[in-house]
Amino acid sequence: MFRIMGKAKKTPQEEERIRIAQISCGTLYGNVQQEIEKAAEEVGAELFVPEVDLDYVAEKVDEFGYDMKKSLGLSVALARGFAVAEGLTEADAVFVAGCHKCSRGAVIRNEIRRIIQEQTKLPIVMYPFSERTKAGVLLTRMEALVTIVKRRWILERKRQEGLTAGIDSGSTTTKAAIMQDNEVLGATWTHTREVVKTAEKVFADALEIAGVQKDEIEALGTTGYGRHVVGEHFNADLVQEELTVNSKAAMYLAGIEKGEAMIIDIGGMDNKIITAYDGIPDNFTMGGICAGASGRFLEMTARRLGVDVVEMGKLALEGDPYKIKTDSYCIVFGIQDLVAALSSGARKEDVAAAACHSVVEQVKEQLLQEIDLRHPAIEVGGTALVEGVPAAMSDVLGFDVIVPRYPQYIGAIGGALLSSSFR
Repeated sequence: MFRIMGKAKKTPQEEERIRIAQISCGTLYGNVQQEIEKAAEEVGAELFVPEVDLDYVAEKVDEFGYDMKKSLGLSVALARGFAVAEGLTEADAVFVAGCHKCSRGAVIRNEIRRIIQEQTKLPIVMYPFSERTKAGVLLTRMEALVTIVKRRWILERKRQEGLTAGIDSGSTTTKAAIMQDNEVLGATWTHTREVVKTAEKVFADALEIAGVQKDEIEALGTTGYGRHVVGEHFNADLVQEELTVNSKAAMYLAGIEKGEAMIIDIGGMDNKIITAYDGIPDNFTMGGICAGASGRFLEMTARRLGVDVVEMGKLALEGDPYKIKTDSYCIVFGIQDLVAALSSGARKEDVAAAACHSVVEQVKEQLLQEIDLRHPAIEVGGTALVEGVPAAMSDVLGFDVIVPRYPQYIGAIGGALLSSSFR
């Protein structure tokens, strides 16, 4: 019996808008619904909630084997997921969200994601929200969904051609890369301060390293937190969010053209895990609720140890993380645990190893429950150069992860690679 409502014929203007199905629980109670709507509107997407009646909800809850009395909101979300998977409502992409505090919700969200992916090829983004989630935090997720639907032809590019550049304006560092005919001529980075001035400096430095002039660049791509303002300043050919850029660049740098892969990026402020097929994302999740699962925690630990973060990563390889007890869920308590351990005479190597494992364990808890594990796993970003981190990731996952060449320049190289489509 057909029970899904709201399938009226769309106008030509509406046909151009990407329809994102929202499947969620608690967004009104958590005061984030209006922020989700703002983010969707900013990327020009049409956000809608699949409509289901209670008979359909009861049918799908019974089919799934879930006790509806435990949560009507989760039961309805589950039914909406089935409606999308069964093609009973028209959608181009799916946004699945729920409160990060709800363990039952995390299980249901993951099952919704699995059901949809098994029956459709729709791109999905998962997001466990907090009460303080704002539209700006959600913007990258919404933009990625729109990009995958509208710009699939760009993501299918397998080689960089001509002389192009990429600038990755990140939260803590800004990177630039110059490429010519599928080779990296020069790449560099610096700490992000004033966004445009930092981008100008790092771009000029990369050009000098590559030995080329600015006016020789045929196309430029920007990504990262500052991508819009930097893109406008340089009149960039491509301004793209980092989820799609990083997935394409990671598989490119790892030499994987076909098949599936999982990309892990532990950043300075948040983390991204992406699953991709042939370099095109088919699921991704981002976390940024707690800095205990970020590069910032590693930097603070290195400072307490009196070394730089790269040296701390080398120390971690000689340590035993299980000799130190840490709170993996809070940067403040985690640092307190490490300081207490040092005060009790713990070895620096063990503290360094514990810090790396703490970050990786939290990434696993926050993100990997929202996404399928895939082989191979590719670790990118600056933290991939902190050797203790990929070592800890391999230990936690139970299989080796790949650290490709230039992992810290993943966004800049992706920008150069994809912008060559616009030469």
